[in-house]
Amino acid sequence: MKRARTIRLAPTEAGIALLISIFVLLLISVVAIALIVSSGTETSLAGNYRSSTGVYYAALSGIEEARGRLSIQDPNSFKTTWPTFYPAPGSTLPIGTVGYILNPGPTEAAGTLLTTYPDAEYDSEFGSGALAAATVGTTLSVWNRTPLTTNLSFPGPLYKWVRINAVSEISLKLADTYPFLDGTQDPTPLYYDGAHLNDTNSGRQVFEITALAVLPNASGQNSQKLLQYLAAPGPLTLPPFLSSAPLAALTLSGSPGNSPTFHAPANNAAFAVEGHNFGCSGTDTGSNPVVAVGLFGDYSGSSYNSDLSNITGGIPASPASVQQSYIGVNSAPDVEYLASYPVSVMSPAQVEAIAQYIIQNADAALVPAGSNATQTAYLTSLGMSPTNIMTVIAKGNLDISNWSHDGYGLLLVTGTFTYDPDTNWNGIVLVIGQGIVNGSHMQYKQINGSMFVAKTRDASGNLLTGRIGGASVAFLDSMQGNGIRYSSCWVQKAQPVSTYKVLSFHEIAQ
Repeated sequence: MKRARTIRLAPTEAGIALLISIFVLLLISVVAIALIVSSGTETSLAGNYRSSTGVYYAALSGIEEARGRLSIQDPNSFKTTWPTFYPAPGSTLPIGTVGYILNPGPTEAAGTLLTTYPDAEYDSEFGSGALAAATVGTTLSVWNRTPLTTNLSFPGPLYKWVRINAVSEISLKLADTYPFLDGTQDPTPLYYDGAHLNDTNSGRQVFEITALAVLPNASGQNSQKLLQYLAAPGPLTLPPFLSSAPLAALTLSGSPGNSPTFHAPANNAAFAVEGHNFGCSGTDTGSNPVVAVGLFGDYSGSSYNSDLSNITGGIPASPASVQQSYIGVNSAPDVEYLASYPVSVMSPAQVEAIAQYIIQNADAALVPAGSNATQTAYLTSLGMSPTNIMTVIAKGNLDISNWSHDGYGLLLVTGTFTYDPDTNWNGIVLVIGQGIVNGSHMQYKQINGSMFVAKTRDASGNLLTGRIGGASVAFLDSMQGNGIRYSSCWVQKAQPVSTYKVLSFHEIAQ
């Protein structure tokens, strides 16, 4: 027998399982490395985002602190905490005057903060060397003052500094043709009239508020944010003292069935209500006169004529020269119905809303109004002056008899106002509520600005419904004084403001 020989051939797939295993391991390793790298990147991005967000809000807290402290209603207002920098009411912060709020960290010194974190942005706006030539003042943040530094167990916002300065067309790089400007790009301060920027001093000055914050980020470096506001005081809603068709030197409310009353001193030939526009210095500007005595209310047709006659009848007819003292845009006696008075602020509720808004933003209040001696002592303590113009309210009656001082600003009385001509009041006098004004003393001063008298409440203090009531201005025959002279200058200075409104907001690239 022959033995069969078996021949085995080597399989061509030998070792393929090993190769596959190695490939799979490599693939898993690559995926694992990618996941690790991705995780690190996500962590880094999250850290950088957290740092960027933190430094953004730190800078934002700085400009919000500055915006808040510009308002006189703020308990830490610059008016009281930094009076050397804060511009007085009616005055302008010059271009080139710069204020910094400093907020050094626990290991930093306020004196070197601007050196450690220099402000290069100012020169980029105002020109090379502008900051070195500027008048610079500094104050500390509220977070670096007691009691916050002693009573807090956590740190405040970690911004470094906030700069406050005036702006111009040049610094904002506004084109010559920008609406509401004068067509010439110049370096003068800009103002806000409630709707637009302008360069004619008609409105409140615009401030630039710039904040720098610096915080460490996840990579061990520093994140910086430079944020900037343009801000200006937002005007309060008032009767149209400064509109294209402004109120009279003396404005009274009335309506059919609610006739106003007016009685001028019969024994004082010097008493006058003049609509000629007097400047703050007391000289007649010869421009933009207003009505001497104006009437507003929801009259129909010519139903206001009888009320105008009643007002004119309150002006002494003899001597004839007396009625000639009631002069304005038309011939004397200039007593007219204000047809352009806006309907939106004509009803008792609408006029009352103006009063309440002023009350909420007042600088000082007599609450309750108190006795004559208490009231005059309080008014004296306010220290009103041409550089300390205030909004003062009296909730109830106000009697300034024998107060031989001068007032500056806006005065709101919600009850009866007893005026003493021993007082000059420079600005705006509003008598809203009872709408009653009287006086009897013998002195020789006047109201410079404008007076507005409106009856919105009955004798019991209840808000009137329907038509507005008839105002009452009745001075005794024996009262002296020079009366009321319209002055757009003092009316402008006395305009109360609310908080600073943000006109623009942006982040400056670093």
